[in-house]
Amino acid sequence: MTQLTDLIDEFNSWLSEAEKSEPNDANAMSLATVNADGEPSVRMVLLKGVDDQGFVFYTNFESQKGQEILETRKAALCFHWKSLRRCVRINGDIEIVSDVEADAYFESRARDSRIGAWASQQSRPMEGRFSLEAAVAKYTAKYAVGKIPRPPHWSGFRIKPTRMEFWQDKPFRLHERRQFTLTEDGWTKSVLYP
Repeated sequence: MTQLTDLIDEFNSWLSEAEKSEPNDANAMSLATVNADGEPSVRMVLLKGVDDQGFVFYTNFESQKGQEILETRKAALCFHWKSLRRCVRINGDIEIVSDVEADAYFESRARDSRIGAWASQQSRPMEGRFSLEAAVAKYTAKYAVGKIPRPPHWSGFRIKPTRMEFWQDKPFRLHERRQFTLTEDGWTKSVLYP
């Protein structure tokens, strides 16, 4: 029977190939969420880690995506590598990464990106560009010397897969679609019509 490690290995193999052929951000993924009223929303984010536990990205928890994920604890991802004519779709449950993981990733970011995490009120209306620039100046001055701590509203989410689909383009739109679904007995494989 298929194990999650097998699926992650295949994903990593495809991602490695994409990193050689995609012109920008092979780790870019569309992230779909839904609010409490069932209204869907999708946007692009960057994958920052993948292992046998799931797929990790970081964000402002007060953003629209952060709020929707915290409400539902579910999300979907889609990687599309046009140069390879491949796609991977993932549905799953959400957990928050540990403080240790979030702190380590935050510390690895460029200093200006860390300032930006403090300055941006992500997804909320902005009076004008000046208000953002003023916030950047404020936090640049506040953290002019020393370490910039991770904001309490900024951390990471891990999507723990419950379904994964590997899609490969084939001639005449007769594409190959392999879907893996987590059941009580483990991962089951289905081959889907294109």
